[in-house]
Amino acid sequence: MKKHLLAALVATGLTAPLVQADTILGVYAGIEGWQSQTTGSFAQGNNLETFDFEDETLTSFYVALEHPIPLVPNIKIKHNELEVVGSTTLTEGFKFGDTVFQVNSEAGTVSDLSHNDYVLYYEIFDNDLLSIDLGFNIKDIDGSISVSGTDGVATITEEESFSAYVPLGYAAAEVGIPMTDFSVFFEGSLLAIDDSKIQDFQVGVAWEVIDNMAVDVAVKFGYRSLVMELDDVDDISTDLEVKGPFMGVQVHF
Repeated sequence: MKKHLLAALVATGLTAPLVQADTILGVYAGIEGWQSQTTGSFAQGNNLETFDFEDETLTSFYVALEHPIPLVPNIKIKHNELEVVGSTTLTEGFKFGDTVFQVNSEAGTVSDLSHNDYVLYYEIFDNDLLSIDLGFNIKDIDGSISVSGTDGVATITEEESFSAYVPLGYAAAEVGIPMTDFSVFFEGSLLAIDDSKIQDFQVGVAWEVIDNMAVDVAVKFGYRSLVMELDDVDDISTDLEVKGPFMGVQVHF
């Protein structure tokens, strides 16, 4: 699955929505801290090697613009920090870059899968009790993976970079709890094609702590899971899952 083939899928697009709910211009900005646990494997080619990854506190931040113009989608841009560190004892020789790391030796990795989400979406419903958004998300992945270990003679570090634009279907929903300042929400993106799959979703509760004519402020907490199964993207394959609780703050102007 090469970058230009993934990008071509954007041409499938989405049909125009029946309802564009926004009546005023709105700007949303937020930041989230994610206490993540990572499991899985990666390879250059198909010989996947499993690593034991350390737990990490990762950060995401985003800004979204919603407007009342019919047929023109709203936009959300989100940056996702995703750098994880791991190690393993190799049970067989592991080729990465130009090096074959020796069997029974210790190998370490720093895997940087940080990426940006570019979300175009329409508001299907938008009121105090229910909001539903539908659209698509383009994940702009520009990552790198390094492996350190021994080839039996010397300690060597190999680093490989890869990039892809991956289009995913996108959906979000929020349901307000009557007579309270709380709501429950879901947000998710999904792509499954051939042997590759990306699944990124979060569910949680939002508490609106400030609500006035000038600004709304909400505290959000919940659970996020990101599955990244890439098959031969710039000769890199991954089978990784990052999951755990998160907490954030969102401001609406």
